[in-house]
Amino acid sequence: MASMRCDFFSDVLGLSTSMTVILPQATREQIGMTGTGTATGAPVLYLLHGLSDDDTIWTRRTSIERYAAAKGIAVVMPRVERSFYSDEIRGGSYWTFLSRELPEIVAYLFRVSTRREDTFVAGLSMGGYGAFQWALREPGRFAAAASLSGVLDLASRYEHDDDDGLLRRVFGERPVRGSDSDLLSLLERADPATLPALYLACGDADELLAENLAFQTAAAVAGVPLDVTFDDGAHEWSYWDRHIERVLDWLPLRAS
Repeated sequence: MASMRCDFFSDVLGLSTSMTVILPQATREQIGMTGTGTATGAPVLYLLHGLSDDDTIWTRRTSIERYAAAKGIAVVMPRVERSFYSDEIRGGSYWTFLSRELPEIVAYLFRVSTRREDTFVAGLSMGGYGAFQWALREPGRFAAAASLSGVLDLASRYEHDDDDGLLRRVFGERPVRGSDSDLLSLLERADPATLPALYLACGDADELLAENLAFQTAAAVAGVPLDVTFDDGAHEWSYWDRHIERVLDWLPLRAS
């Protein structure tokens, strides 16, 4: 794999930002790594960070590079600060950056596929919310989406658990419940036939377990297929390292 930190200017954000990218590289001599590549654009996974992290965190805390090498998949990890992947009332337009500008920049700079069947999104915690929001709002973009320990009931959190004012800074006084920022509402309004494959994992000792169970219930009510794993684990990196490998195994990657 080739690994790089890419600094670039965002017109949407009006500032310089960064993304960490790993790209497939076919290798024969590398010890301890299996490298595969493709003559055409590589499949791509947009991998989203959590609230306290940045674009480097997945490569620093997990073996994502090693896992992706065996699959021949590119991984794009953008930086979005503490935005909940949303257009902030007091801050940057991170939803527009993520959903509109970033894929165009990635396609311009790197040899990756832009086809739906080759495009995937996943994330942890705040990034799990971002992954499912993107997949539910733009289902035609992705073949699959995965959330690990995701913040999946943002409306309830906004209404009852915003002591530090973070969500008010992001969303202001506009209601979250029933909006495109409410994953449970997006599920209710979704056409299951148009959605990508969805995967959810959360540890049984995770403080976000209740939100993940609520999402599972809402998906069942809405008739939305959902692959679910609830197993031993908490809100920590050994769990996410284990499960991002499982996500890569689960992705419907096409044969090279």
